[in-house]
Formats: sequence, C-alpha cells, structure tokens
Amino acid sequence: MIIGVVKEIKDQESRVAATPASVKELVEQGNTVYIEKAAGLASGFTDEKYISKGATILDTAKEVWEKSDIIYKVKEPIESEYKYLRPGLIVYSYLHLSADPKLTKEMIDKKVTSIAFETIEVNDTLPLLKPMSEVAGRMAVQEGAKYLTIPMGGKGVLLEGVPGVSPAHVVIIGSGTVANAATRMAVGMGARVTVIGRNIEKLGKFIDVFSGAIETLYSTPGNIEDALKSADLVVSTVLTPGHKAQKIVTEEMVKNMEKGSVIVDVAIDQGGSIETTENHPTSYSDPVFVKHGVIHYAVTNIPGAVAKTSTYALSNATSKYINLIAKYGLKDSIKHAKEIASGINTYDGKVTYKAVADDLGYDFHELSDLL
Repeated sequence: MIIGVVKEIKDQESRVAATPASVKELVEQGNTVYIEKAAGLASGFTDEKYISKGATILDTAKEVWEKSDIIYKVKEPIESEYKYLRPGLIVYSYLHLSADPKLTKEMIDKKVTSIAFETIEVNDTLPLLKPMSEVAGRMAVQEGAKYLTIPMGGKGVLLEGVPGVSPAHVVIIGSGTVANAATRMAVGMGARVTVIGRNIEKLGKFIDVFSGAIETLYSTPGNIEDALKSADLVVSTVLTPGHKAQKIVTEEMVKNMEKGSVIVDVAIDQGGSIETTENHPTSYSDPVFVKHGVIHYAVTNIPGAVAKTSTYALSNATSKYINLIAKYGLKDSIKHAKEIASGINTYDGKVTYKAVADDLGYDFHELSDLL
C-alpha cells in the first residue's frame, strides 16, 4: 500500500505521525511511504533521516494526499484539508468526530474510511490514547502552575508553598490515565491534591499509589462545587470513549471560584467538560481566556508542545496497526487485530461507531455488515 505522512497544520501542532524507525518497518513490508517535505523537523527528524529509511519526500501536502491510500497523521483534518478527502481514502488519526460535526459530514459525504486513534479499544483500555493522555496530564499541571503566577494573570500562588505557607489546592476531576498523570505531577510539585471521580475502585487505587498524599471525593455536583470554591487549579479529565464530553463543571460553579484561579480542560478535544469552555477551544498561539475572573486553558493539542517526547510515544502505540492495515488490507487486518474495528468511525459513507452516531444523530451501521 501507499502510506502518506503529511505535515500537521493545526495551529502550533509540532508532532508527526511516523518516526523514521516506523517508516523503515513499513518499507521493509514492501509498502511505499511518502513524507511531506519538512514534516518531521519539529520532532527532530530531518528529511534525510526519512530517506535513509526508505521514504520518498514529496514537496507538497497535495501530492501526498493525492498519491496515498492511507493518510497517517496526528490530528484530525482541518477545513483547508477537506478538499483532499475522497472516496476510498483511509485516514488514520486522532479524529474526535462527536465534537466535530462538520468533519464528520465531510467524511460521510466523501465516503472516507476514518480510523480514530482514540476509539481503538483493547480490554476496556484505549492504548492509542493512553500515551498522549500521560503527556496531557503532566502538561496540564505544568501549564496550570504557570498561569497561577501574577505575570500570567493568576492569583500568585506557588504550587508547593513554602515553610509556614500552605501549598496550592489542585482539584483533579476524573480517575483515568490523564487524572493519574496529573495527580502524579501535582503531588510531585508539592500541591494539596483532591481527586474527584465516580469509580470507587479507581479512587482506591489512587489512595494506594499516593498513600496519604491526596484526598478523594465521590463525584457529585455538590462535592465538585465545594471543592472548586477552594481550588487554585482545576484539571478536568473526564472522558467517555467516542462521545462528546459530558459537562461536569457548570458555569455557576466557575462563578464561585476565586478570581485568578485556573481551569485546564483536558477534554476540550471532545468538546470540553466545563460549561465555560464549550465553543471556546484555544491553541498555543492564544492559550487562555478569562471568564468570571477565572483563567481557562483549553488548548486542543496539549501534547503538541513537547513534540519530541510525544511523537515517539504516539508512534510506539500507533505503528502496530498501520503495519497490519498496510500488510493485510483493512478487512483482513481485523482478523489479526479485532480491535481495529473499534477504531473505524466511518466507512463508505456510513457511521460505524455508535457514540458518534448517537451524539450527532446519524444512523448507526454495524461495520461487519458493510465489509
């Protein structure tokens, strides 16, 4: 097959889908790999490195899109890339279709096969989402700490505090991978940490891991509201696979927070889990906005800021499936890794992932009936 890797053009997105090592694997299988010129530079990969592993460099994104059977990328196609979508093309990427009805319509109308990293599921885990969740959780606390400083508009609080002065209060909503990474970072930075979640078993594991360094609360509107009143930094991580994010924090709760506090909405890719971030995603060019005196950080590609770390982690997770699809074709690749089917969100003009169909009002079609 012909695999194309394009340069990411979403604002301040510095990752690239394939490392030179993953390109080598694909080429050794007999595939052709096209890389857009300079696609990997921000992640530390020169064109020469790709060429040495067997890739062909093309000058423009247009050439890569038009010549490839599969487009292997990091972030979802943005509007300027819609013109390249066509029947039979496979796009293998983070997609977040439930939060992007316009892109979903394009995928359906142009009969694109879309395979979403974030919905490939193995034993109730999301292995292609996990590495970026690890990065996003750590970065959320790092970025939140920065915006708590006076020069960045915050209330002027140090996470760790100093002798005789209380540390900052960090509230982390959720109990999955992002929450775990954020908790690890916040505890490591010396903050007072409250983790709020609905899964009692997972909250118990948090207590076991962070023994005595955190407090936990069961997730109810009342508990969230009370915790936010004393929070300096809130990191919301709530995610339901494939679905648009549920609004966990209401605007009224935000109004009751202290001025100069910071909210980081890590679920913004899926539409956001804070009422005040809905319809207000941000980017690294303009990462925050202030509402009700509270700083909101709603960057949709948080791991893109640390591209060298993120690209290796992402490629390690995603290369397995691109190799299988390229080797066996889409239908037969599912026989070798049935979880690939859970990643296919659209196929031949139909929605094949139930959460997307439910959230956006499309008819759901079983993939097995279409292949």
